[in-house]
Amino acid sequence: MIGQRDTVSGAHFAFTDRWGGVSAAPYEELNLGGAVGDDPEAVRTNRELAAKSLGLAPGEVVWMNQVHGTDVAVVEGPSSDRPVPDVDAIVTARRGLALAVLTADCVPVLLADPVAGIVAAAHAGRPGMVAGVVPAALRAMTELGADPARIVARTGPAVCGRCYEVPESMRAEVAAAEPTAHAETSWGTPAVDVAAGVHAQLARLGVRDREQSPVCTRESGDHFSYRRDRTTGRLAGYVWLD
Repeated sequence: MIGQRDTVSGAHFAFTDRWGGVSAAPYEELNLGGAVGDDPEAVRTNRELAAKSLGLAPGEVVWMNQVHGTDVAVVEGPSSDRPVPDVDAIVTARRGLALAVLTADCVPVLLADPVAGIVAAAHAGRPGMVAGVVPAALRAMTELGADPARIVARTGPAVCGRCYEVPESMRAEVAAAEPTAHAETSWGTPAVDVAAGVHAQLARLGVRDREQSPVCTRESGDHFSYRRDRTTGRLAGYVWLD
């Protein structure tokens, strides 16, 4: 259920795998995405199960309605009592409130400044990485008092550069915006490495404490992958502070 988990100075980071839920095929088992065609009741149950496994109440988690953009929302409370924002990054200064990001190949980015008490979650697909959703999230954090030198960054399971095949023209377009994202598949065709691009952006902005998941979603049968399966579930990354 929780494939990876890390705690740093009271900041918690967690990424799910696909197991331990109640969804039926093709969303089996722990689909946490509410907009992929799965039974809504199964998704609610899965979110409750995942929250419980992390020691959280479902009402303590804020979810985004992700749109592959760069807008950021600062939230002060759970999404159960207000509309889910149409954004690709959320930030909070409320301790104990968990922020969640959904992915199935895109890069889930979790950020925390434990000293300032600021956390953020961002959805960095290829378009968002190129447009700068992660720098936008960092700007929102610093406006609330975070310091990039203190920020802890964790990126979760995502499609790797060896598997993310794209047309040559698209690779050139992405590399023009972020050269480190230039990649080649294991079979020798043009590719994009979104996670490499995200980590390069974080490094340039002064974030030193960074870790990247070794899991490629397309290669891993334990994770959902849109590029591999098309109709499939969604993984989640969670970040919160004690």
